[in-house]
Amino acid sequence: MGFYAVAIYSAITFFRSKFPNNPNFSPPVTILKPLYGFDCETRTNLLSFCHQDYRSYQLIFSVREASDPVIAVVRQIIEELPGLDLELVICDRLIGTNLKVSNLANAIKAAKYELIILADSDIRVGKDYLRRLVQPFQQEKVGVVTCLYNAQAQGKWAIFESLGISSQFQPNIFVARLVEGVHFAFGSTIAIRRSVLDAIGGFDAIADDLADDYQLGHLPTLVGYETVLSDYVVEHLMTATTLSEFWQRQARWMRCIRVERFWSYLGLIFTQGTPLSLFFLIFTGGSTWGWVMLALVWGLRLIMAWIVAVQYLQDKLVRRYFWLLPLRDLVYFAIWCYSIRNNHIEWQGQSFQLTTNGKLINEKPINA
Repeated sequence: MGFYAVAIYSAITFFRSKFPNNPNFSPPVTILKPLYGFDCETRTNLLSFCHQDYRSYQLIFSVREASDPVIAVVRQIIEELPGLDLELVICDRLIGTNLKVSNLANAIKAAKYELIILADSDIRVGKDYLRRLVQPFQQEKVGVVTCLYNAQAQGKWAIFESLGISSQFQPNIFVARLVEGVHFAFGSTIAIRRSVLDAIGGFDAIADDLADDYQLGHLPTLVGYETVLSDYVVEHLMTATTLSEFWQRQARWMRCIRVERFWSYLGLIFTQGTPLSLFFLIFTGGSTWGWVMLALVWGLRLIMAWIVAVQYLQDKLVRRYFWLLPLRDLVYFAIWCYSIRNNHIEWQGQSFQLTTNGKLINEKPINA
């Protein structure tokens, strides 16, 4: 209950903060888009980055395999928008086991500008995205800016998965920001100075890391820079998925937390009031006190979800499927328990073992 109360307070504090907004500050930027395959939303997602209300920006699409079907989509976009600074990089060079990081390392060679923006292919943004994203860089001490995100989903399992993003994951982020500051970043958006990236060893420093986005937000803070959470909320487009894919993806993210921030992973038990209050009711034999505690905990948890996810993050899926949140919490608890020991990772059609320091070991190495 204490966590839910702090989550509400931290979200209100964040959204009521004054964020910098200087319309004359618009340094040129390079956007890197690492791509692998495509779905029905990919074209629209990529186009949203092409239609920015911004003075000067370069957009680099990077693909590892020459046979990847997303290449045709990218080439069509480049042909349709000849007035924009768009480039396609196709390179299968590997610098480590994390294929996305290798993709980014190949793309950055073509980057023209000091300010680099990374964003996953399933992210969609508005025309004011770049203008608002760069604002914190007016301060020299800011090395990284990252963004929150809410989900748009298709299919029952994708919808069920997305319910946890705004109602559970983002509240954790607000509390972490309030308690310890921002020492992490998300693949939804990572804006980083080229000089800061060089200072942490470039992409080579995270070439084998599972949590590459976390490291890009964390490592700069170790060399004296600040990581800032932007007030801009991007959209994460989740296409139809299966139960197995949902479970494997959630388990992979949970193991990211376990290997990178072990004590934070254990501390997640204090954020899971729904299953704990249910266990308390069962262990007290259905006592009056057990029912009172369950009602209080579940009530405050739902109030927190409504304020954070619906009111502030404007998540339409949480509003529509609000009644599913207790079940989503119970599944989240099961995944948390499942992820305590197993180090097997399935990602982009590859099988990995995760080491205790967050590195990926490919069980079947890919030929470069």
